Amino acid sequence: MKAMIFAAGLGTRLRPLTNDKPKALVQLNGKTFLQRAIEHVASFGFNEIIVNVHHFADLIIEHLKEKPFQKYNIEISDEREMLLDTGGGLKKAAHFLKDSEAFLIYNMDVYSDLNLKELYDCHLANQALATLVVRDRTSSRYLLFDKNNRLCGWQNTKTKMVKFCSRKHYVESQGFAFSGVHIIDPKIFTLMDEQQKFSIIDLYLKLASNLKIMGFRDNNSRWMDLGTHEKLDLAKSLLEKGEIS
Repeated sequence: MKAMIFAAGLGTRLRPLTNDKPKALVQLNGKTFLQRAIEHVASFGFNEIIVNVHHFADLIIEHLKEKPFQKYNIEISDEREMLLDTGGGLKKAAHFLKDSEAFLIYNMDVYSDLNLKELYDCHLANQALATLVVRDRTSSRYLLFDKNNRLCGWQNTKTKMVKFCSRKHYVESQGFAFSGVHIIDPKIFTLMDEQQKFSIIDLYLKLASNLKIMGFRDNNSRWMDLGTHEKLDLAKSLLEKGEIS
């Protein structure tokens, strides 16, 4: 099975750690974020992987030549000329993903022990275009789902901005925070009119009017955003206590 790992971010919140390397190469207990992401997705059979790169791209490319990664089929999606955001980054990787079965998207700057097989099986059972992993946690941005777990909107609690798709069930909607993990049917590539840089969330909101974009509620697994010093220090502390591995 195939997966795409988003690893092109600038990592500004982790400076000065990212002054001389990309966020993907910041280490947690002797392993880079990228290595942890690859090992987790591959443990569930996603061992054909494409990784997008932008910031310090050469360092990531060299890292992926090291011994721990030689057992996987890993390709690079080069965004050095322009950082394409999540939607544009996915579209650029279409050559690798479009002829596959449903594939996984995974942000490399999260720690998760989520059972990806359960996620994948749920996606197939629902016959969805995309299935997004979400959690009931505090955030400034929420995806909104109706009573059937179908995506119907998005809101930013800081700016008070709300976006709804045209479906009419948002009166009963409930907000959940996105975990940066999703399963997508490759037919999504035939539905992308956007060019170059665009957000995959905006694409989902557009497509959710007529197609099934589902939420997968995950409140049982361990999940952490590693993108700030505070969260990274917490993860290190939990590792030392043996609460995560």
